This record gives sequence, structure tokens and C-alpha cells, in this order.
Amino acid sequence: MGKQKQGITFFDRYLSLWVLLCMGLGIVLGRYLPGFSDFFRKLEVARINIPIAILIWLMVYPMMLKIDFTSIKNVGKNPKGLFLTWVVNWLIKPFSMFGISALFFYVIYKNILPADLAKDYLAGAVLLGAAPCTAMVFVWSALTKGNPAYTLMQVATNDLIILAAFVPIVGLLLGVNGISVPWLTLVLSVVLFIVIPLVLASVTRHLVIKNKGLDFLNQKVIPSFNPITIAGLLCTLIIIFSLQADLIISNPLHIVLIALPLTLQTFFIFAIGFLGARILRLPFDIAAPAGMIGASNFFELAVAVAIAVFPLHPGVALATIVGVLVEVPVMLMLVRIANRNQSLFHYEKH
Repeated sequence: MGKQKQGITFFDRYLSLWVLLCMGLGIVLGRYLPGFSDFFRKLEVARINIPIAILIWLMVYPMMLKIDFTSIKNVGKNPKGLFLTWVVNWLIKPFSMFGISALFFYVIYKNILPADLAKDYLAGAVLLGAAPCTAMVFVWSALTKGNPAYTLMQVATNDLIILAAFVPIVGLLLGVNGISVPWLTLVLSVVLFIVIPLVLASVTRHLVIKNKGLDFLNQKVIPSFNPITIAGLLCTLIIIFSLQADLIISNPLHIVLIALPLTLQTFFIFAIGFLGARILRLPFDIAAPAGMIGASNFFELAVAVAIAVFPLHPGVALATIVGVLVEVPVMLMLVRIANRNQSLFHYEKH
């Protein structure tokens, strides 16, 4: 995995490069070895692609191992940062993502994008907007010297909220976009890609801590999954892009077109969270993670749901994958912005 530096690994730091390489490999395989993508197209049950579902599990399960739900008992000790996170993530982010993306896909790109692809790309953006980060935020928090215990509370409470809020918010915004919502498949996706791995990870966490201790979990078990998580992500990208090779080859500019509103949304949400924390006079080690958790996305869930819910609309999955592509470089930029503005959180005592 490479040596760690300030909480981020070599593979994490250059994740966008690996994403690009795997995108390219997937496109080549899909274009010149059609049997590769045809093989994976056949492996579906109830509209769920089984190999991709397994790979998504390999990404999601290790992330869930990091979540300590017992930390929720400390929510009442300093609730302002949590309230800010909840408001930004659930009352602002999904709707601003919808608004910004609709502006680009339907207005600014009106003469560039076909109407059907614009609708698909907006649907993918909606899936990203309704899924705040649950794992990479630990990396961003570490890079800004965030309060680890408080970050854990922010993530744990968001994981509980996502169980109840993701489906209705996605359904509402997709309905506004004029997309028929397959509610049963949407709910099934949440059960498969959040509920089940969350329950299994919680049980695993409890048993490991009981028998080996918390240090063993954090220093041995969780790090051992890092290569598996990265491999799962990269293999998923290869398969997805092999399935979408024809769409991408015929529309190479679309990746850039999708990236622009997603990047703008990321900066917008970070600004709201970060400056909102300043208004609430929160300390920097809470303010920085509060901005980061809303700005970054639970892209593993978004990708999984896009594939499961919209198997006949590859543009939806493509939009979520572009979210993976832009996330790391943009978030590293926001880390630098946050660290350079720590002085904003040096309050005068009255």
C-alpha cells in the first residue's frame, strides 16, 4: 500500500490516477474484447449484477468496521457540530446537487447533451448528493488534524440517518426529474449495500473487540482490508467501464461535462459547512471535518445503486464514477484550503 503520510496512503493520494487507468483499461476491454463485458452482463439476478455487488461489499464492509456506534452516546456533549453536519448533509446537499446539476445538464449544456443522457447524468448526480461520505472522511479529518472522536460521531450518526433518508430523498428528486422510480429495487439496494454490511461489520467489530481488544481491530484487522478495498474499487471500475465502453467512446467529452457541476457542488457544500462552523464558533478540529463530510460522497453506495436501479441507463453509473474521479484531487485541495484558514477559528475570549 505504500508508506503512510499524514493519514493518507500512496494509493489514496493518487487514487484519481488509478481510477483513470482502470477506466481506460475497462474501455479497451469493452471495445476490443466484447466477450469480457458480455460475460458480466449475464451475471445478474433481480437486476443486481452479482460480481459488482460482491466487489461493492469488499469496499463497503471494511469501511463499516471503522464505525463505533457506541460513540453516539456522547452526542449531547457538543451537539452544534453534529446539527451543522446533519443540516448540510440532508437539508442542503441533496437539493443543491440537484439544482446545480440541473442547471448544467439542462441549461448550460442544452445544446451539447442529448436530453436522455442529461436526465441520466442528473440521476447519477442525485445518487451522489444523497450519500454523504462515511469512510474517506476519516482520511480528510486526519489531514486537517480533526478531532477523531467527534469525526466518529459525525460519521456514525450519518450512517444511521442514511438508512432512513436515502431512499425517500432519492425517490423525491428522481421523481422531480421525471424518472420512474423502481422503489422496490431502490430499497433492496439500500438493504444489500448498507444494512447487511453494516450489521455484519458491527457484529464483527463487537466480536473482535471482545476477544482481541480495540487496538487489535484498529491496528491489525482494519488495515488488513485496505488492499482489498482498493482492489475492489479498481476492479469495479474496470467492469463498469467495459460495460459502458461504447457510450464513453462516442461521448468522451461527457466526463469533463459531468465533472464540472460535481466539482462546483463540492466547493459549495464545503464552504457552507466550514463557514457555518465559523458562525457557530466551533473549534477548527470540528469545523474542518464538518466541511469535509458533506463535501465528499459515499460513492461506493451511489455506484452500487446506479447499477442496480438503472441497469439499462449506463449514463447514471457513469456520472457516479466521475464522482470517484474528481473526489480525491478536489478534497485534497479543500484540505489545503482548510489548513490555511485555521486562523478563522481563533476566537477572542469575551
